Amino acid sequence: MIGYVTVGTNDLKKAGEFYDKICGELGMGRFMANDRIIAWGGPGGGAGFGVALPYDGKPMTVGNGVMAAFGAKDKAQVDRVHKLALSLGGSCEGPPGQRSEKFYAAYFRDPEGNKLNAFVMG
Repeated sequence: MIGYVTVGTNDLKKAGEFYDKICGELGMGRFMANDRIIAWGGPGGGAGFGVALPYDGKPMTVGNGVMAAFGAKDKAQVDRVHKLALSLGGSCEGPPGQRSEKFYAAYFRDPEGNKLNAFVMG
């Protein structure tokens, strides 16, 4: 089971503003924040999500094939998260839609290029 996922940033304040809204829509709130990292989680202690300045002090770069996936409660929430991400400066990597018989997802990148998705099974 996944405990948490982090993505990198070069601008912690800007990333925090972006993810406060995305995570808020998904029912997650901040549970930790300092000068290097911000982390969000939801009720019940499921997997958490964080954004951090690189530990080595070098600029963040986007890893090829790295993606964090946010579980949504239904297709409508997947659609809302995707639309919200684009309105906050994110970019589309695949519009909301049925990817297989039981997997509905939308893919997007945050303003720094980290790849993300919102999905629902069923």
